[in-house]
Amino acid sequence: MSITAEAKQEIIKKFAQQEGDTGSPEVQVAVLTSRINTLTEHFKSHRQDNHSRRGLLRMVSTRRKLLAYLKGKDQGRYQALIKELGLRK
Repeated sequence: MSITAEAKQEIIKKFAQQEGDTGSPEVQVAVLTSRINTLTEHFKSHRQDNHSRRGLLRMVSTRRKLLAYLKGKDQGRYQALIKELGLRK
């Protein structure tokens, strides 16, 4: 149900600002997006899994807060991130 360690390392490597960066908003949002997409696929076959749905809603809320922070901090980085992840239209 969660992402593999290898997939997470690839995401971190792709979105890191510098070597060893795991705490920047871009990395955190990218990892959360991957986990959200995985859970969304899970719910297509397990519609009544309400315990996991609560976790999904919490992840979406956390991602929203991180994106709001990044938007206020640096508009250019925010635009690049949402374009890269395909979050907004």
